[in-house]
Amino acid sequence: MSKEFVDVLVIGAGPSGCVSSSYLKKNNVNVKVVEKTKFPRLVVGESLIPRVMDHFDEAGLFPALDKMGFEKKLGARFLRGDEVCIFDFSNKFGEGWDWTWQVPRADFDNTLAQEVINKGIDLEFETEVIDIKFDGTDSITTVKNKDGETKEIHAKFVIDSSGYGRVLPRLLDLEKPSKLSPHSAIFSHVNDINREPGEEGTLISFDIIETEVWLWVIPFSNGNTSIGIVGPTDYIDQLSENGDPAEALRKAISLSDYYVKRFGDVEFLFEPRHLKDYSCSVKSLFGDGFALTGNASEFLDPVFSSGMAFATESGMLAAKLALRQLNGETIDWQKEYTDYILYGVDVFTTYVKEWYTGNLQELFFHQPENPDVKKKICAVLAGYVWNKDNPFVKKHDTVIKNLANLIKLEKQEQQNQQ
Repeated sequence: MSKEFVDVLVIGAGPSGCVSSSYLKKNNVNVKVVEKTKFPRLVVGESLIPRVMDHFDEAGLFPALDKMGFEKKLGARFLRGDEVCIFDFSNKFGEGWDWTWQVPRADFDNTLAQEVINKGIDLEFETEVIDIKFDGTDSITTVKNKDGETKEIHAKFVIDSSGYGRVLPRLLDLEKPSKLSPHSAIFSHVNDINREPGEEGTLISFDIIETEVWLWVIPFSNGNTSIGIVGPTDYIDQLSENGDPAEALRKAISLSDYYVKRFGDVEFLFEPRHLKDYSCSVKSLFGDGFALTGNASEFLDPVFSSGMAFATESGMLAAKLALRQLNGETIDWQKEYTDYILYGVDVFTTYVKEWYTGNLQELFFHQPENPDVKKKICAVLAGYVWNKDNPFVKKHDTVIKNLANLIKLEKQEQQNQQ
């Protein structure tokens, strides 16, 4: 069996792995990336949030992405019947990027991977990790290519950015159930032939069908649009008696008064994908000689598009800490990595939970709007969930619930006076 020797092995060539490997390459680290699939490939997670732009910029990946002309995402719209709430990322609390992209991930991820290769990084597609053994922080990873040939990769550190593949969590028995209740999604793409001109045609929107059920509409610059339905797993399963994802998604579209005319009769470009009970977690984000990033560690819920932000945040941080460790520093991975990442996870988890209780929706659609509250929530939705100057970050576990209860009390008092 052949052997290779590298400083850092990155598993997975998605956004997290590309950010990690690019940062390490910039700092003269001998890094190798292995990716199980062949790019381009279809994957969910098409709506980004501004925080990711910091990471693509720092990793030197922004120029290649910017050339692609992806649809710019300046904010997001939430619909509930006749009620509308629009967030503008340029009108948020604190510093940070005012825009990002909404992207077909097959093209986006392929652009990232090709730029990684252009930077001189050794990236092997169709190469699967089948075993890993650690000796302290050193590791020997056995991989198999598409021809069935195996080899060993010796590394001083491993960054697992394998996403839903969750390579090390499976091999090292690190998986554990999510704290969130089970939700599922069904999505596909359409040729958006009924798209209206201007902002209406390109604005990313979330149409609330019921408190826990919502439709996403993500227009791309290539004329296609991603449509998906999200809800409790039992609800999603009941959309089609035969378990037909196309029938289920068609039924979901018919439930949207706002979008049924635009998408009701449009053909799907591929058989809709069913993502069942998608939330996941792990027992630990790191161990001797490895760190888990992105969906290989935690995945919450698509409602606020936080997936890629955590992927690139953790990918960048893991790379920085690995570099310092390779240079002889002793790293407190619990404090500098896990505690930091999980703080952001906890903030977004609160927002996801309060979305599905309806409390956050009370704040979104309350009239008249409170501009100060909206700015602070907008900063969270933009991904700046580590800015503790924002009380909607620092007091996330109580502020939404308390404000929602005040609104409900006001409504009750108004009803009583009528």
